[in-house]
Amino acid sequence: MEIEQISGNSLFVIPLGGLEEIGLNMTAFQYSDDIIIVDAGLMFPEEDMLGVDFVIPDFTYLLENKEKVRGIILTHGHEDHTGALPFLLKEINTPVYGTPLTLAIVKEKLKEHNLTNAALIPVKPRDKINLGVFIVEFIRVTHSIVDGVGLGINTPIGNIIHTGDFKLDPTPVDGELMDFHKFSEYGEKGTLVMLSDSTNAEKGGFTFSEKEVRRAFEDIFSKARGRIIISTFASNIHRIQQAVDVAIQYGRKVIMCGKSIVSNAQIALDLGYLKIPENTWVRLENLKDIPDSEVVIITTGSQGEPMSVLSRIAVDEHKHIKIKEGDTVILSAKMIPGNERSIGKIINHLMHRGADVIYEKVSEIHVSGHASKEELKLMINLVRPKYFIPIHGEYRHLKYHSKLAEKSGIPLENIFLLENGTPLEINVSGALKSGKVSSGRIFIDGKDAGGVEDMVLRDRRRLAHDGIVIVLVGIEKLTKKIVSGPEIISRGFIFEDASQDIINEVRELMAATLTGIEDDVISDISLIQAKIRSTLKKYLRNTMDRRPMIMPVIMEV
Repeated sequence: MEIEQISGNSLFVIPLGGLEEIGLNMTAFQYSDDIIIVDAGLMFPEEDMLGVDFVIPDFTYLLENKEKVRGIILTHGHEDHTGALPFLLKEINTPVYGTPLTLAIVKEKLKEHNLTNAALIPVKPRDKINLGVFIVEFIRVTHSIVDGVGLGINTPIGNIIHTGDFKLDPTPVDGELMDFHKFSEYGEKGTLVMLSDSTNAEKGGFTFSEKEVRRAFEDIFSKARGRIIISTFASNIHRIQQAVDVAIQYGRKVIMCGKSIVSNAQIALDLGYLKIPENTWVRLENLKDIPDSEVVIITTGSQGEPMSVLSRIAVDEHKHIKIKEGDTVILSAKMIPGNERSIGKIINHLMHRGADVIYEKVSEIHVSGHASKEELKLMINLVRPKYFIPIHGEYRHLKYHSKLAEKSGIPLENIFLLENGTPLEINVSGALKSGKVSSGRIFIDGKDAGGVEDMVLRDRRRLAHDGIVIVLVGIEKLTKKIVSGPEIISRGFIFEDASQDIINEVRELMAATLTGIEDDVISDISLIQAKIRSTLKKYLRNTMDRRPMIMPVIMEV
């Protein structure tokens, strides 16, 4: 699929994910025969995506133009910006650029997919790389993960600023301030178009500094008499560092529990982004030898994930960690919309077992990694772009951000609320939405890059809602006579042992249906299945107002 150009050489901004949704962040930039890709993120499944492990963007357009792709640039290591990368790299062989921590996290993820030969090229803030006609400069930003960057992209018709995920943190945990000067420099020399993070565009004021969490930790640690269990995102190295620092302050040992948090902490420690004194980080197996008042456990599961460490602890299924009276559990993360019910269940389980549970609604134990309204306006004023595109957020976030841009002096006609798959074409004549490219979502079950089809999801929803009825019939292979059945098996429809009357009625109906089938039909198994399905479907709908999946199984014996 090729994009039609309105006139001459144009720059195309092609969003493939991250608009009108949280996650799936992915944007391509194209000029003539050169394409660069910024981020390749995933999204965790919604409630109706049964059996789906995660969702990735549809990058058909990139596959159709793979010979034009010059590289993939990662703004930071969160999975909503990197999680689709293994699936993209299986199809497109191109270098990947990112900061050291970002690439270290990605490298571990690629190993799981047996991708060990990917070209991962480390960069640092203020580095510049040439990718076809594009010159990309990396600009340090502060976020809830170490080593985040925004991008300054020079093109033949002007400069682009892509902020990545950011907030303006004047007191970052690692002391690495956001590079305000570089953003201001792009504002001074002229920015053609700016793409900016919209996640917190509804939220007034400024986002608190990450260091505010330390005050909350210190207050909790000073009062806790038993073990302290802190659940946070595995990628939040700053949060882990603060938990470690306060643990040391109060004479406690630290235990990391959970594959992802142990892996990320070890990577950050090796790269120097995490500092833990010797003998502070101890093994989980040593938990029983340490007094409760000297233990801090840092783990995953703050979003109620069913198989996470915290979930297993909450239902008393963890091998080493059993909740006891006097334990303090801290959920140091924001409740992602849609996860409230799962998180609520975990909190209730933990409290039932005697733990004191502290979470966002009752204490300041989490701050966002995204800029609020005043910071977003400040960023717009620093960069002063001609054209503005809000990204990273649901429609309401994008809409609020566009209003902030208008208030900040950008003309309404120069503000574009795009949709995934709708390119923005920019050239000397102006800017306008330009056609449509392939876009959408691919549902991943396991490691299947082919994805789960919509029809499979519909079947799963049907099975979950109304169950399944299986009709077993045996037919003699040569004579085509019915020799056994019909046997009726149901799952998720009715409880067979308690509903034998219904099962017997269905069996009698199926027997009468099979007896009435003419000889020329009985020789065609597909016609028998169709007859069983239509008769039983009508009967169950009329008598019970139920619509289970009906599966006739015809066996030749």
